[in-house]
Amino acid sequence: MTRIGPAPGLQRAGARLPIDEYTSRLWHRRWFINAYASASNSVGYQDSFLGQAWQLLTPLLNIAVYYLVFGLLLQTNRGVPNFIAFLTVGVFVFAFCTSSLTSGARAITSNLGLVRALQFPRAVLPLSTTLVALLQLLYSLVVMIPILLVSGEPITWHWLELIPAIALQSMFCLGLGFVAARLGAKIPDTAQVLPFVARMWMYASGVMYSVAVFTQNSPKWVGTALNVNPGTVYLKLARSALLTGNPATPTDWLLGFAWGVGLLATSYLYFWRGEEEYGNV
Repeated sequence: MTRIGPAPGLQRAGARLPIDEYTSRLWHRRWFINAYASASNSVGYQDSFLGQAWQLLTPLLNIAVYYLVFGLLLQTNRGVPNFIAFLTVGVFVFAFCTSSLTSGARAITSNLGLVRALQFPRAVLPLSTTLVALLQLLYSLVVMIPILLVSGEPITWHWLELIPAIALQSMFCLGLGFVAARLGAKIPDTAQVLPFVARMWMYASGVMYSVAVFTQNSPKWVGTALNVNPGTVYLKLARSALLTGNPATPTDWLLGFAWGVGLLATSYLYFWRGEEEYGNV
């Protein structure tokens, strides 16, 4: 039987667009992405009594638990001048990474009705989930900044460095979202496994301890591996901006740029190549 292709001038439904046209259509939907992310962020807490207050209460409770377990019981606060501020920045900033990763895994599977009914660049969905995570980080500044000030941290011009630090981290987190979205669409169990991966990653990123102090008596490769870890890198950049005595090196900024730009570029291509698969999930 002869296979009949699309007529001249027509395009097969659901066909993957060239990357430049795909990106152009994605850009034209930027207002929808923003509105969709804002709506998703509001709806996510509508069934709870305290509503969106949980966006701030959850990390605050985590800070209290980590301070008790790691700071007081395990004494990981050794060598850290202002441990409560150090821990606060670590918990809030790293939550951006974990939220982007775990919510990205459900970006396609949680919106199958939309994916199957409408034609649009599917990258809209991981973009939206990452934007929700970014909004949660920005909202957390309402709580994080007062904690820093009460704990004794002064306001300095270095706080402006938080802007490029978050920008680089946002690129990296969007890359995570693209990878997790395609894996989650192909492997349903991805969404169940990633929270454990995220927890292991958190323990290896110096959220509750100083990597420099922790690796003082360790083999050199241990310190290198932990310092190259993107989780550690973005925490260093944020802490350098907000905390005194935690300077980031030029190498840290180069690593932040490399992780952000590198992962975003490769993961975007990776997600785009699977565009035709998402409607068949």
